[in-house]
Amino acid sequence: MADPLIDVFSEVLGVPAASLSEDSSPDNTPEWTSRAAMQLVARVEETFEVQLSTREIMRMRTIGISREVLKGKGVAGV
Repeated sequence: MADPLIDVFSEVLGVPAASLSEDSSPDNTPEWTSRAAMQLVARVEETFEVQLSTREIMRMRTIGISREVLKGKGVAGV
């Protein structure tokens, strides 16, 4: 089953979805640059129809934490 959050990260970072995990972060994913981080925020907000606060954005240091933030905002299917 496709994972829509992993798909967003895969597309923005330009890496195969299979290479990403809940622990993927800027520390272990070279493609996750500061520019890519800004693109990720925009794409996540657009894809999941949410508005992220600065605090939420700063928390999203891994895909797993990003998933928690989205669930906390009531996003289903992440």
